[in-house]
Amino acid sequence: MPYMTINPATGELLATYDDISDALLEAKLAAAHRAFETDWRRRPVSDRARIVSRAAALLREKAVEYAGYLTLEMGKRSGEALREVESAASILDYYAKHAQAYLQPRPLAEAPGAAVHIEPVGVLLGIEPWNLPYYQIARVAGPQLMVGNVLLLKHAENVPQSALAFARLFEEAGAPDGVYTNLFISIEQAGRVIDDPRVQGVTLTGSERAGAAVAERAGRNLKKVVLELGGSDPFIVLEDAPLDWAIQSAVAGRMFNAGQLCVSSKRIIVVGKARGDAFLDGFATRMAALETGDPTDPATAVAPVSSERALNLLLEQIERATSHGARIACGGKRVERPGFYLQPTILTDITPQNPVFAEELFGPVAAFHVVEDEAAAIALANGTPFGLGASVFTADTERGERVAAQIDSGMVFVNQPFGTSAELPFGGVKRSGFGRELSQLGFDEFVNKKLIKVAPVGAPPFGPARAA
Repeated sequence: MPYMTINPATGELLATYDDISDALLEAKLAAAHRAFETDWRRRPVSDRARIVSRAAALLREKAVEYAGYLTLEMGKRSGEALREVESAASILDYYAKHAQAYLQPRPLAEAPGAAVHIEPVGVLLGIEPWNLPYYQIARVAGPQLMVGNVLLLKHAENVPQSALAFARLFEEAGAPDGVYTNLFISIEQAGRVIDDPRVQGVTLTGSERAGAAVAERAGRNLKKVVLELGGSDPFIVLEDAPLDWAIQSAVAGRMFNAGQLCVSSKRIIVVGKARGDAFLDGFATRMAALETGDPTDPATAVAPVSSERALNLLLEQIERATSHGARIACGGKRVERPGFYLQPTILTDITPQNPVFAEELFGPVAAFHVVEDEAAAIALANGTPFGLGASVFTADTERGERVAAQIDSGMVFVNQPFGTSAELPFGGVKRSGFGRELSQLGFDEFVNKKLIKVAPVGAPPFGPARAA
């Protein structure tokens, strides 16, 4: 499949980029391996930090230009696009600042003379999605380049200009050839990259299907994988949570980035029948009032979804849900205008037998549930194959923490829909994947944690040894 820029706000095809040849792919693989072995891993951390920090500075200097690619290619509202640019820059800066400390040997207190040393492993392949084109790359490039690894990056086929723009950052910042390499390659070519012995690991953010295929292929090659996959995050509203505040947060949690986030608030779970009725009335009123429009217009509240394929999938899910007894509380239809727009939608009366009950709704569609009590809310929150994020809204933060501890997910936010920043680890459990990105946990994913044990001269051949 060629890489194409199609404006989601108009449906217009703007540019096409072909996959690179096998010969060029081999040249890029060789350059990456050479850069790791002869240059990047051997550079002082301060030198790597200078280049990564410069890339962050360039991203901020050209924020309007870079945000424009996001709006053009995946329909992101201009304000959200600028926010993503800043988020990506802050992640690069975070790792440039903290890498020196993260790379220090870690003494083992109970084993005198022993320490774990952190070393890079080599060439990595990153496979990234379209919904947050810069943020997703920064989560990988920031830590891995600062560790001393080098990165081959295969981006999604519908954001090629964003992919090229991010690659230019590192070139302009002074990174040597092969340290950061954008690849326009096919799925078949990506498989061969995973097989290549010069590649030491793979990180993917994407669908369950893609994650399973990558993990299987990497596993056959005994290579480590980090997978950040889908989510169907619960948004629990306990009976003591102020209603208007919770409704406002639910709208924000569901509609940010047109609902196209793995960690979006997708399943709204309200405790109490009367509270549920009141919440649904307010939630539906606010969702229906959101205006679709040009994502470059600051007045627009709802941008298009990323592609016609994404729009059609959502419409199919809505149809399947209603054909199995679900009710549409608002929205549910394509907006009659050019581009790939869907009305903000709420589905309710979704039973466990409904096929949509266990699916991820990746767009401006919320599933709404009412339960009797806290225990039922926790059971429903956990009754999903996913386990990425969750949120709990309550006037009692200690209670919120107790509920959070009972939710099977990689992240839980009390009194906020979700959150992400460089210092917070990001990742899930169950079918949401494994491994972590961001914070020191993300830094440590693709490293050799090498034990070095030093004994004094004259030590016995085995066992503990004391200095003379």
